[in-house]
Amino acid sequence: MTTTELGGGLDGGGERGPLPPRALIVTLLGLYVREFGGWISVSALIRLMAAAGVDEQAVRSSLSRLKRRGIVEAERHDGVAGYALSDYARQVLELGDRRIFARPEEHSRGWVVVVFSVPESERQKRHALRARLSWLGFGTVSSGVWIAPGHLADDARAVLEADGLQPYVDLFSAQYLAFGDPAEKVAQWWDLAALGQLYAEFVDTHAPTLASWAARDDAPAGHQAFADYVRALTAWRRLPYLDPGLPTDLLPASWSGTTAAETFFALHALLADPAHDFVTAEAGAVRPG
Repeated sequence: MTTTELGGGLDGGGERGPLPPRALIVTLLGLYVREFGGWISVSALIRLMAAAGVDEQAVRSSLSRLKRRGIVEAERHDGVAGYALSDYARQVLELGDRRIFARPEEHSRGWVVVVFSVPESERQKRHALRARLSWLGFGTVSSGVWIAPGHLADDARAVLEADGLQPYVDLFSAQYLAFGDPAEKVAQWWDLAALGQLYAEFVDTHAPTLASWAARDDAPAGHQAFADYVRALTAWRRLPYLDPGLPTDLLPASWSGTTAAETFFALHALLADPAHDFVTAEAGAVRPG
């Protein structure tokens, strides 16, 4: 299994259209199952996913795929069939916590530059490197030179070490000195138009959900709060990885990322607690033993 299958949504959360069941399951594992000891019974997972509109067959099929990828491991507790998060999955989900739930902020204008060279006999490693760097939000200067804002240096180091790719990489801290307009360069290194469209789609899908909950007289509760929150988080969690967190003055004037972040964090504030309460009500089936 690789990091690209988890926090950034490339387990399926990055696909257009309806959210894949496996992406929703990874969100649930990351949100709640770690808290409940890192294991969940199959029956509890089926019930919780039913509340999010996923049928039993889709859950079982998704679990099989996640097991093959090393994200979960089949375990029985007191004779009850279930799944536990792998150690590697826990590690990557912890990294995702910092990235996904951090509000956007302004950072310094420094850069981190990755220079890599992979022998032709190890082309698979070259593909893996490019996938990891894309997942982290790096832009492409040239085939073996990738760049990101300096605040991503620690994440880059951790992910490349976790995947055993550091022998092929040199990591540099840098400043842009000359000979061009940084905003124009950024537009060459990243596809900001495509990222902006993803943000706009997130707003189009989830802003109505936020407005609907905000207009209600009663407090959010129950399976619908859980379903709406899990779906919003599943759609959101890939975006902070695709977005490198560029300084505001280097972004397009009509940047939809700001509105998308406001939408997600408003939904988080409104629905996270009632969604947690709903899952806690299932705690007897979720907890080990």
